Amino acid sequence: MTDGAAPEGDRLPDVAVLDLDGVLADTRHRLHHLAGGRARWAAFFAAATDDPVHAEGRAVVEEVLGRGLAVFYLSGRPERTAAATRAWLRRHDLPDAPLLLRADDDRRPATAVKISHLRRLARQARVVVLVDDDPAVVAAVRALRPPLAASVLHATWQPRDDATDRGQHGSGRM
Repeated sequence: MTDGAAPEGDRLPDVAVLDLDGVLADTRHRLHHLAGGRARWAAFFAAATDDPVHAEGRAVVEEVLGRGLAVFYLSGRPERTAAATRAWLRRHDLPDAPLLLRADDDRRPATAVKISHLRRLARQARVVVLVDDDPAVVAAVRALRPPLAASVLHATWQPRDDATDRGQHGSGRM
């Protein structure tokens, strides 16, 4: 799936694209690193190793696997967190799957980063479902024509906070 060509027979594989923070990973214990006047992104991401798994997120993983979908993880986390993220996924018995992460020097809003990844993925696979907790990402993907995902699920099991929204979409970006 790296050359952008359609698989044999022009049948694209069906995939589920899942966000990490706020969907699978419960980040509430580390949000204090983003509060106040200056976000401490390095500390925020370093604390991700201690994230518990959201039961609702695990249920989504089990459902999409039960439907025969391949999993891709799409996150606003920077690429420098890839090894720690893979270790976290293994520790919590979540599927070993491709990670689509933000380039370390990418300061674009999460919406732009994620749509860019989805556009590239859509050339190689049929995105059956995208699951994300960010209302801006959900709205932007739902508004795209032609659609990049057949279905978009807004994960609401972890309440959103202003500091994360500022960091993902505003001047405090990692």
